[in-house]
Amino acid sequence: MIGWALRWVLLCCGIVLLGVGLLDRGAAPSPDGASPARPDKQTVASASNSINTPPRSSAPAANTIVYTANGQGHVILEAAVNGALVRVLVDTGASLVTLTPADARAVGIDPAGLVFSARVNTANGTARMAPVTLREVRIGQLSIYDVPAAVIENLNVSLLGMSFLNRLQGYEMRDGKLTITW
Repeated sequence: MIGWALRWVLLCCGIVLLGVGLLDRGAAPSPDGASPARPDKQTVASASNSINTPPRSSAPAANTIVYTANGQGHVILEAAVNGALVRVLVDTGASLVTLTPADARAVGIDPAGLVFSARVNTANGTARMAPVTLREVRIGQLSIYDVPAAVIENLNVSLLGMSFLNRLQGYEMRDGKLTITW
């Protein structure tokens, strides 16, 4: 009697393991060694369709954040730069994310160690610029890593420029609202 029950348990366990193996057959580990991501809804829907039925095509849903411009039409927001909160003005005319020397110090960059190797033309005139790379710039739940940036002398407010904005899926300013998608 015990032999029969043991064989039955082993058979059931084998069937479960075989089923799990077949379900994970298409999943491959990622290059960094992390476990594979769970399939999205579109992948699951496609897998459940029969071979003769074409999968439905739909664009993946994007993440979105919307900011309202102030009375002057500017979007000013709080960004976490290298973990420190910095007030930034969104500026599509700025090639780089730029920090004031005070904000650079707040995010862990020592202004005394910077090399001001370039000159730039700003709305306030010509200024010296030191190139830097920011470990992380985060707004809301969106994080962008290794962002090219600069510290600019005589800057009144830090700018969220194109070195951040170009890494997004999209951004749009309409009716006094900035919509960012990624």
